[in-house]
Amino acid sequence: MVARAKGYLCHIVMPNDQAIEKAQLLERHGATVERVAPCSIVDRNNFVNIARREAEEFGKDDQTGMKRGYFVNQFENPLNSEAHYKTTGPEIYRQTNGRVDVFVHGSGTGGTIAGVTHYLKRKIPGVKSYLADPQGSGLANKVNHGVMFAETEREGTRRRQQVDTLVEGVGLNRLTRNFANLLRPTPDGNSKCLLDGAISVSDNDAVRMSRWLMARDGLFIGSSGAINCVAALSIARKLGPGHTIVTILADSGQRHLTKFWNDSAMTALGHDVTAPQSLEVFG
Repeated sequence: MVARAKGYLCHIVMPNDQAIEKAQLLERHGATVERVAPCSIVDRNNFVNIARREAEEFGKDDQTGMKRGYFVNQFENPLNSEAHYKTTGPEIYRQTNGRVDVFVHGSGTGGTIAGVTHYLKRKIPGVKSYLADPQGSGLANKVNHGVMFAETEREGTRRRQQVDTLVEGVGLNRLTRNFANLLRPTPDGNSKCLLDGAISVSDNDAVRMSRWLMARDGLFIGSSGAINCVAALSIARKLGPGHTIVTILADSGQRHLTKFWNDSAMTALGHDVTAPQSLEVFG
């Protein structure tokens, strides 16, 4: 949308295992979408590496020098977390009148959780920040135990090239520059994380939470928002009444119609798509 308004061409490279409607929406906004096979970040054909290469190559044959490509690099660009430090963090602070006990959020690029955590910890003494992490991601283990590891690696049951989960947009098995912004070196050569902990959320709980929120509150959220709510519920149970826990529902179910909100597809994967009668089903 910004590119359209500014008169720029917009070329998006994304994994082809993401819900197709995400690509379709981008195309309706005027972007060119290139869907590629998912693979590791160390592979030159990873979607991030392809985007970087194509940005560098754009305009090379232009004799006028007027055509230039720009690679947003949202995973590693520190302006990502800085934007959330300057905008999202202050917005949360204003809307809660500075009364926040816990912030909980997932990590894709790491920009949101890093920027908001830095801001709130500077403004509110004692505030806690937790990572909500999907199954298959190694970030939760990194936060809780200092080692990047996912249970699916030990079990040898990986189904996908990257993070083994149906949740899209969050979860990684590597540290981005934005997420690494939450780590601080210690005298012993290790690192201390500004996060106070991480909660791993199963695919099944993500599906059930999305259906519960739709049935009870009319909230049509996507998969990353669902894991945020499961993690927030877990923290709320530990803290008890009288605390303010903040999360963000960043994705709409409209971008997940063919996968996460496709009941037939979810049932085929063994997930219960009926709305739970109570929150007690979340252990």
